[in-house]
Amino acid sequence: MTVPGIALAEWSPKLKHRSGACPLPPLLLLTDAARLFDPEAAIRRLPKGSGVILRDYRHPERAILAARLARLCRQRHLLFLVAEDAHLARKVKADGLHLPERALRRPPLNLRAFSLVTAAAHGSQGLRRAAMIGADAALLSPVFATASHPGAPALGPLKFAVLAGKALLPLYALGGMTSEKARRLKNVRLAGIAGIGLFRP
Repeated sequence: MTVPGIALAEWSPKLKHRSGACPLPPLLLLTDAARLFDPEAAIRRLPKGSGVILRDYRHPERAILAARLARLCRQRHLLFLVAEDAHLARKVKADGLHLPERALRRPPLNLRAFSLVTAAAHGSQGLRRAAMIGADAALLSPVFATASHPGAPALGPLKFAVLAGKALLPLYALGGMTSEKARRLKNVRLAGIAGIGLFRP
């Protein structure tokens, strides 16, 4: 899969991060049972080197889903991260762990056990905490209005650019992302873009 209008090279600058961490993928797909009914089909369309973050916190069979998606990602040479649950991430041999912003106050003690650690942030405070715990990158959101959080105020491209300029770690743009909107961030130094609806057929 390609994202129309986006040259992936624009979104994967050579940003320095901790020793031993794997390269940052230029694209991150976030699972969401309500908005991405068939994550496996979307994963099969991702270009090699992309990443997948399993969210679906309340999925009744999350462990089974995690094992299935981890296996698919390995087959397709994609990075696989589990959100919040370090035990589950280790169990399915995930490449990394993603921490929601609420988990940044008390992060797991064994973050260095993962090849990639990402964190969610919604403003400057979240970005500071993500940097303090040693996350490899942060997903800053919502850049634009998003169906995942209807009614939530969006940062907008200007505020996003200001926050990105002050960030102490690589950033992904998340929230309402489309090819057209991504181009509005062309002057912002990013590790990549992340999304849900962005990867629907």
